[in-house]
Amino acid sequence: MEHDLSPATLAELRRPRPYPAVSVLSPTHRREPDNTQDPVRLRNVVAEAKKHLEDDPAVTRERRMEVSRELDRALAEVDLAYAEDGLALFAAPGEHQVWTLARSVPERVVLSDTFLTRNLVAAQAAERPFWVLSVAADRVALWSGGAGRVVEDRTGGFPLDRPPENFDPERRQRIGDAPSAFRDEDTRRFLREADAAMGRVLRARPRPLYVTGPQAALSLLEDAGSTVRDAVLVPHGGLAHGTAEAVWQAVRPVVDDQARGWVDAVARELEAARGRKDFAAGVDELWESARTGRVRLLAVEENFRVTVRDDGDHLVPADGGDLDAREDIVDEIVEQCLETGADVRFVPDGSLGEADGIAGVLRY
Repeated sequence: MEHDLSPATLAELRRPRPYPAVSVLSPTHRREPDNTQDPVRLRNVVAEAKKHLEDDPAVTRERRMEVSRELDRALAEVDLAYAEDGLALFAAPGEHQVWTLARSVPERVVLSDTFLTRNLVAAQAAERPFWVLSVAADRVALWSGGAGRVVEDRTGGFPLDRPPENFDPERRQRIGDAPSAFRDEDTRRFLREADAAMGRVLRARPRPLYVTGPQAALSLLEDAGSTVRDAVLVPHGGLAHGTAEAVWQAVRPVVDDQARGWVDAVARELEAARGRKDFAAGVDELWESARTGRVRLLAVEENFRVTVRDDGDHLVPADGGDLDAREDIVDEIVEQCLETGADVRFVPDGSLGEADGIAGVLRY
Protein backbone atom coordinates (compact mmCIF):
# COMPACT_ATOMS: atom_id res chain seq x y z
CA MET A 1 0.00 0.00 0.00
CA GLU A 2 1.27 3.46 -0.93
CA HIS A 3 1.68 6.25 1.62
CA ASP A 4 4.12 8.92 0.47
CA LEU A 5 2.77 11.31 -2.17
CA SER A 6 5.67 12.92 -4.02
CA PRO A 7 5.09 15.65 -6.65
CA ALA A 8 6.08 13.20 -9.40
CA THR A 9 3.65 10.58 -8.10
CA LEU A 10 0.86 13.16 -7.86
CA ALA A 11 1.47 14.25 -11.45
CA GLU A 12 1.32 10.62 -12.56
CA LEU A 13 -1.96 10.07 -10.68
CA ARG A 14 -3.47 13.13 -12.36
CA ARG A 15 -2.49 11.93 -15.83
CA PRO A 16 -5.58 11.31 -18.03
CA ARG A 17 -6.55 7.65 -18.38
CA PRO A 18 -8.78 5.77 -20.79
CA TYR A 19 -12.30 5.97 -19.38
CA PRO A 20 -13.17 4.76 -16.80
CA ALA A 21 -10.56 5.59 -14.18
CA VAL A 22 -12.25 4.44 -10.97
CA SER A 23 -11.55 6.02 -7.58
CA VAL A 24 -12.91 4.23 -4.50
CA LEU A 25 -12.67 5.94 -1.10
CA SER A 26 -13.47 4.28 2.20
CA PRO A 27 -12.93 5.41 5.79
CA THR A 28 -10.96 2.98 7.96
CA HIS A 29 -10.05 2.77 11.63
CA ARG A 30 -6.81 2.08 13.47
CA ARG A 31 -8.23 0.34 16.54
CA GLU A 32 -10.91 -1.99 17.84
CA PRO A 33 -13.85 -2.07 18.00
CA ASP A 34 -14.31 0.45 15.16
CA ASN A 35 -12.04 -1.42 12.76
CA THR A 36 -14.23 -4.56 12.83
CA GLN A 37 -16.57 -2.91 10.33
CA ASP A 38 -13.81 -2.01 7.85
CA PRO A 39 -13.58 -5.27 5.83
CA VAL A 40 -17.32 -5.41 5.14
CA ARG A 41 -17.55 -1.71 4.38
CA LEU A 42 -14.61 -1.90 1.97
CA ARG A 43 -16.05 -4.90 0.12
CA ASN A 44 -19.38 -3.12 -0.16
CA VAL A 45 -17.95 0.05 -1.65
CA VAL A 46 -15.92 -1.98 -4.18
CA ALA A 47 -19.14 -3.82 -5.11
CA GLU A 48 -20.78 -0.42 -5.55
CA ALA A 49 -17.98 0.61 -7.90
CA LYS A 50 -18.55 -2.51 -9.99
CA LYS A 51 -22.28 -1.71 -10.11
CA HIS A 52 -21.46 1.78 -11.41
CA LEU A 53 -19.33 0.19 -14.13
CA GLU A 54 -22.18 -2.15 -15.04
CA ASP A 55 -24.74 0.64 -15.21
CA ASP A 56 -22.60 3.03 -17.27
CA PRO A 57 -23.51 2.72 -21.00
CA ALA A 58 -20.18 4.33 -21.94
CA VAL A 59 -18.28 1.32 -20.54
CA THR A 60 -18.02 -1.70 -22.83
CA ARG A 61 -18.29 -5.21 -21.45
CA GLU A 62 -14.60 -5.89 -22.09
CA ARG A 63 -13.54 -2.66 -20.39
CA ARG A 64 -15.87 -3.30 -17.45
CA MET A 65 -14.39 -6.77 -16.89
CA GLU A 66 -10.84 -5.45 -17.16
CA VAL A 67 -11.35 -2.65 -14.65
CA SER A 68 -13.30 -4.95 -12.32
CA ARG A 69 -10.31 -7.31 -12.28
CA GLU A 70 -8.05 -4.40 -11.37
CA LEU A 71 -10.42 -3.49 -8.52
CA ASP A 72 -10.22 -7.07 -7.25
CA ARG A 73 -6.42 -6.96 -7.39
CA ALA A 74 -6.40 -3.68 -5.47
CA LEU A 75 -8.75 -5.12 -2.85
CA ALA A 76 -6.52 -8.19 -2.47
CA GLU A 77 -3.53 -5.93 -1.70
CA VAL A 78 -5.25 -4.15 1.18
CA ASP A 79 -3.90 -5.17 4.58
CA LEU A 80 -6.23 -3.67 7.14
CA ALA A 81 -3.80 -4.59 9.92
CA TYR A 82 -1.90 -1.47 8.81
CA ALA A 83 -4.98 0.68 8.22
CA GLU A 84 -4.93 4.33 9.20
CA ASP A 85 -7.92 6.67 8.78
CA GLY A 86 -8.82 6.15 5.15
CA LEU A 87 -8.17 4.13 2.00
CA ALA A 88 -8.14 5.12 -1.66
CA LEU A 89 -8.27 2.42 -4.32
CA PHE A 90 -7.59 3.45 -7.92
CA ALA A 91 -8.29 1.21 -10.90
CA ALA A 92 -8.11 1.81 -14.65
CA PRO A 93 -7.43 -0.40 -17.67
CA GLY A 94 -4.16 -2.20 -17.00
CA GLU A 95 -3.39 -0.68 -13.59
CA HIS A 96 -4.40 -0.31 -9.96
CA GLN A 97 -3.07 1.37 -6.80
CA VAL A 98 -3.88 1.30 -3.09
CA TRP A 99 -3.24 4.30 -0.83
CA THR A 100 -3.56 4.44 2.93
CA LEU A 101 -4.32 7.87 4.38
CA ALA A 102 -3.77 9.36 7.82
CA ARG A 103 -6.92 11.45 7.41
CA SER A 104 -10.54 10.34 7.22
CA VAL A 105 -12.26 10.30 3.83
CA PRO A 106 -15.93 10.11 2.84
CA GLU A 107 -17.13 6.84 1.33
CA ARG A 108 -17.53 7.41 -2.37
CA VAL A 109 -17.05 6.05 -5.90
CA VAL A 110 -16.02 8.26 -8.81
CA LEU A 111 -15.75 7.26 -12.49
CA SER A 112 -13.77 9.74 -14.57
CA ASP A 113 -10.79 10.00 -16.91
CA THR A 114 -8.42 10.83 -14.00
CA PHE A 115 -8.09 9.56 -10.45
CA LEU A 116 -9.50 11.59 -7.54
CA THR A 117 -6.49 13.09 -5.76
CA ARG A 118 -7.80 15.81 -3.46
CA ASN A 119 -8.14 13.52 -0.44
CA LEU A 120 -4.57 12.28 -0.88
CA VAL A 121 -3.29 15.84 -1.17
CA ALA A 122 -5.15 16.97 1.96
CA ALA A 123 -3.99 13.91 3.92
CA GLN A 124 -0.38 14.60 2.93
CA ALA A 125 -0.66 18.22 4.06
CA ALA A 126 -2.29 17.18 7.35
CA GLU A 127 0.58 14.80 8.09
CA ARG A 128 3.08 17.70 8.02
CA PRO A 129 5.72 15.46 6.36
CA PHE A 130 9.39 16.04 7.13
CA TRP A 131 12.79 14.48 6.45
CA VAL A 132 15.31 13.16 8.97
CA LEU A 133 18.91 12.75 7.87
CA SER A 134 20.94 10.55 10.24
CA VAL A 135 24.68 10.99 9.93
CA ALA A 136 27.63 8.83 10.98
CA ALA A 137 31.22 8.69 9.77
CA ASP A 138 30.53 5.63 7.62
CA ARG A 139 26.82 5.87 6.80
CA VAL A 140 24.10 8.45 6.15
CA ALA A 141 20.47 7.30 6.28
CA LEU A 142 17.31 9.14 5.22
CA TRP A 143 13.97 8.83 6.96
CA SER A 144 10.53 10.07 5.90
CA GLY A 145 8.47 11.38 8.80
CA GLY A 146 4.87 12.36 9.48
CA ALA A 147 1.74 11.27 11.36
CA GLY A 148 3.65 10.17 14.44
CA ARG A 149 6.29 7.99 12.82
CA VAL A 150 9.31 7.78 10.56
CA VAL A 151 10.16 5.15 7.95
CA GLU A 152 13.40 4.65 6.09
CA ASP A 153 13.35 6.23 2.64
CA ARG A 154 15.63 5.18 -0.21
CA THR A 155 15.04 8.31 -2.28
CA GLY A 156 18.09 9.86 -3.92
CA GLY A 157 20.34 6.85 -3.44
CA PHE A 158 20.08 6.79 0.35
CA PRO A 159 21.33 5.20 2.50
CA LEU A 160 24.86 6.24 1.60
CA ASP A 161 27.56 3.87 2.80
CA ARG A 162 31.17 4.86 2.79
CA PRO A 163 33.23 2.63 0.47
CA PRO A 164 35.11 -0.01 2.47
CA GLU A 165 38.44 0.96 0.90
CA ASN A 166 38.03 4.43 2.38
CA PHE A 167 37.04 3.33 5.84
CA ASP A 168 38.74 0.81 8.08
CA PRO A 169 36.12 -1.20 10.06
CA GLU A 170 38.63 -1.83 12.84
CA ARG A 171 39.22 1.90 13.10
CA ARG A 172 35.48 2.42 13.44
CA GLN A 173 35.37 -0.08 16.29
CA ARG A 174 38.10 1.89 18.04
CA ILE A 175 36.65 5.37 17.62
CA GLY A 176 33.00 4.94 16.61
CA ASP A 177 31.39 8.37 16.41
CA ALA A 178 34.17 10.05 18.37
CA PRO A 179 35.13 13.53 17.13
CA SER A 180 38.36 12.20 15.61
CA ALA A 181 36.30 10.17 13.15
CA PHE A 182 35.27 13.41 11.43
CA ARG A 183 38.70 15.01 11.06
CA ASP A 184 40.10 13.12 8.08
CA GLU A 185 39.52 14.41 4.56
CA ASP A 186 37.82 11.22 3.33
CA THR A 187 35.10 11.64 5.95
CA ARG A 188 34.65 15.29 5.04
CA ARG A 189 34.31 14.37 1.38
CA PHE A 190 31.78 11.63 2.22
CA LEU A 191 29.60 14.02 4.22
CA ARG A 192 29.79 16.69 1.50
CA GLU A 193 28.47 14.08 -0.94
CA ALA A 194 25.64 13.31 1.48
CA ASP A 195 24.85 17.02 1.76
CA ALA A 196 24.66 17.32 -2.03
CA ALA A 197 22.43 14.23 -2.30
CA MET A 198 20.09 15.65 0.33
CA GLY A 199 19.94 18.91 -1.61
CA ARG A 200 18.69 17.01 -4.65
CA VAL A 201 16.01 15.30 -2.56
CA LEU A 202 14.83 18.62 -1.13
CA ARG A 203 14.61 20.23 -4.55
CA ALA A 204 12.41 17.39 -5.77
CA ARG A 205 10.35 17.01 -2.57
CA PRO A 206 10.62 20.09 -0.32
CA ARG A 207 9.97 19.45 3.39
CA PRO A 208 11.35 20.57 6.74
CA LEU A 209 14.62 18.78 7.48
CA TYR A 210 15.96 17.46 10.78
CA VAL A 211 19.55 16.19 10.96
CA THR A 212 20.72 13.78 13.67
CA GLY A 213 24.29 12.83 14.46
CA PRO A 214 27.12 13.38 16.91
CA GLN A 215 27.98 17.04 17.44
CA ALA A 216 31.24 16.67 15.49
CA ALA A 217 29.34 15.49 12.40
CA LEU A 218 26.75 18.27 12.65
CA SER A 219 29.48 20.89 12.95
CA LEU A 220 31.28 19.49 9.92
CA LEU A 221 28.08 19.51 7.85
CA GLU A 222 27.39 23.12 8.81
CA ASP A 223 30.88 24.11 7.71
CA ALA A 224 31.23 22.00 4.58
CA GLY A 225 27.69 21.74 3.27
CA SER A 226 24.88 24.04 2.28
CA THR A 227 21.72 21.94 2.53
CA VAL A 228 21.67 21.56 6.31
CA ARG A 229 22.11 25.24 7.07
CA ASP A 230 18.32 25.65 7.16
CA ALA A 231 17.79 22.34 8.96
CA VAL A 232 16.99 21.70 12.60
CA LEU A 233 19.98 19.94 14.15
CA VAL A 234 19.41 17.17 16.71
CA PRO A 235 22.66 16.11 18.45
CA HIS A 236 22.11 12.36 18.79
CA GLY A 237 24.60 9.79 17.48
CA GLY A 238 24.08 6.18 16.49
CA LEU A 239 20.90 6.65 14.44
CA ALA A 240 22.41 6.15 10.98
CA HIS A 241 22.56 2.46 11.96
CA GLY A 242 19.43 2.65 14.14
CA THR A 243 15.78 1.68 13.87
CA ALA A 244 12.88 3.83 12.74
CA GLU A 245 11.48 3.84 16.28
CA ALA A 246 14.79 5.03 17.73
CA VAL A 247 14.94 7.85 15.19
CA TRP A 248 11.34 8.88 15.90
CA GLN A 249 11.91 8.97 19.66
CA ALA A 250 15.01 11.13 19.15
CA VAL A 251 13.33 13.72 16.93
CA ARG A 252 9.83 13.65 18.40
CA PRO A 253 10.37 16.29 21.12
CA VAL A 254 11.93 18.65 18.56
CA VAL A 255 9.17 18.02 16.00
CA ASP A 256 6.51 18.67 18.65
CA ASP A 257 8.21 21.92 19.70
CA GLN A 258 8.36 23.06 16.08
CA ALA A 259 4.68 22.22 15.59
CA ARG A 260 3.68 24.29 18.62
CA GLY A 261 5.71 27.19 17.26
CA TRP A 262 3.98 26.93 13.89
CA VAL A 263 0.53 26.96 15.53
CA ASP A 264 1.43 30.12 17.47
CA ALA A 265 2.77 31.75 14.30
CA VAL A 266 -0.43 30.92 12.39
CA ALA A 267 -2.55 32.42 15.17
CA ARG A 268 -0.50 35.64 15.03
CA GLU A 269 -0.83 35.84 11.24
CA LEU A 270 -4.59 35.35 11.36
CA GLU A 271 -4.97 37.99 14.06
CA ALA A 272 -2.90 40.46 12.05
CA ALA A 273 -4.99 39.70 8.95
CA ARG A 274 -8.16 40.62 10.82
CA GLY A 275 -6.75 44.07 11.43
CA ARG A 276 -5.73 44.47 7.77
CA LYS A 277 -9.11 43.25 6.49
CA ASP A 278 -7.51 40.42 4.49
CA PHE A 279 -8.94 37.69 6.73
CA ALA A 280 -11.43 35.05 5.54
CA ALA A 281 -13.25 32.27 7.40
CA GLY A 282 -15.79 29.55 6.69
CA VAL A 283 -15.97 27.14 3.76
CA ASP A 284 -18.18 29.37 1.59
CA GLU A 285 -15.88 32.37 1.69
CA LEU A 286 -12.69 30.33 1.48
CA TRP A 287 -13.92 28.14 -1.40
CA GLU A 288 -14.49 31.23 -3.54
CA SER A 289 -11.12 32.71 -2.53
CA ALA A 290 -9.35 29.39 -3.16
CA ARG A 291 -10.77 29.11 -6.68
CA THR A 292 -9.53 32.58 -7.57
CA GLY A 293 -6.08 31.97 -6.06
CA ARG A 294 -6.45 34.64 -3.40
CA VAL A 295 -5.49 32.54 -0.35
CA ARG A 296 -1.93 33.04 0.91
CA LEU A 297 -2.24 31.09 4.18
CA LEU A 298 -4.90 28.50 4.97
CA ALA A 299 -5.41 27.17 8.51
CA VAL A 300 -7.61 24.10 9.04
CA GLU A 301 -8.47 22.39 12.31
CA GLU A 302 -7.28 18.77 12.12
CA ASN A 303 -10.68 17.07 12.38
CA PHE A 304 -12.82 19.74 10.76
CA ARG A 305 -15.32 18.26 8.31
CA VAL A 306 -18.50 19.73 6.87
CA THR A 307 -20.97 18.59 4.22
CA VAL A 308 -22.33 21.26 1.88
CA ARG A 309 -24.08 21.72 -1.43
CA ASP A 310 -23.82 24.51 -3.96
CA ASP A 311 -27.10 26.46 -4.25
CA GLY A 312 -25.75 28.50 -7.15
CA ASP A 313 -24.54 31.48 -5.16
CA HIS A 314 -23.13 29.96 -1.99
CA LEU A 315 -22.16 26.72 -0.31
CA VAL A 316 -24.85 25.85 2.22
CA PRO A 317 -25.02 23.07 4.83
CA ALA A 318 -26.36 19.76 3.52
CA ASP A 319 -27.07 16.22 4.66
CA GLY A 320 -24.85 13.37 3.57
CA GLY A 321 -27.81 11.78 1.78
CA ASP A 322 -28.27 14.80 -0.50
CA LEU A 323 -27.33 13.73 -4.04
CA ASP A 324 -25.62 17.09 -4.59
CA ALA A 325 -23.75 17.00 -1.26
CA ARG A 326 -20.01 17.59 -1.21
CA GLU A 327 -18.67 15.69 1.76
CA ASP A 328 -15.01 16.50 1.20
CA ILE A 329 -15.27 20.22 0.49
CA VAL A 330 -12.50 20.89 3.06
CA ASP A 331 -10.13 18.62 1.13
CA GLU A 332 -11.14 20.39 -2.11
CA ILE A 333 -10.24 23.75 -0.57
CA VAL A 334 -6.91 22.39 0.72
CA GLU A 335 -5.96 20.98 -2.68
CA GLN A 336 -6.98 24.15 -4.52
CA CYS A 337 -4.99 26.34 -2.12
CA LEU A 338 -1.89 24.17 -2.50
CA GLU A 339 -2.28 24.30 -6.29
CA THR A 340 -2.17 28.10 -6.18
CA GLY A 341 0.88 28.24 -3.91
CA ALA A 342 -0.77 28.85 -0.53
CA ASP A 343 0.83 27.80 2.73
CA VAL A 344 -1.56 25.22 4.26
CA ARG A 345 -1.32 24.49 7.99
CA PHE A 346 -3.38 22.01 10.00
CA VAL A 347 -3.82 23.05 13.63
CA PRO A 348 -5.33 21.34 16.71
CA ASP A 349 -9.10 21.35 17.05
CA GLY A 350 -10.39 24.51 18.74
CA SER A 351 -7.36 26.59 17.74
CA LEU A 352 -9.35 28.81 15.38
CA GLY A 353 -12.02 29.85 17.87
CA GLU A 354 -14.95 31.58 16.15
CA ALA A 355 -13.54 30.91 12.67
CA ASP A 356 -15.57 27.69 12.54
CA GLY A 357 -12.79 25.26 11.73
CA ILE A 358 -11.16 26.96 8.75
CA ALA A 359 -9.62 30.40 8.19
CA GLY A 360 -7.22 32.09 5.87
CA VAL A 361 -5.09 35.12 5.06
CA LEU A 362 -5.79 36.55 1.61
CA ARG A 363 -3.27 37.89 -0.86
CA TYR A 364 -5.46 40.86 -1.81
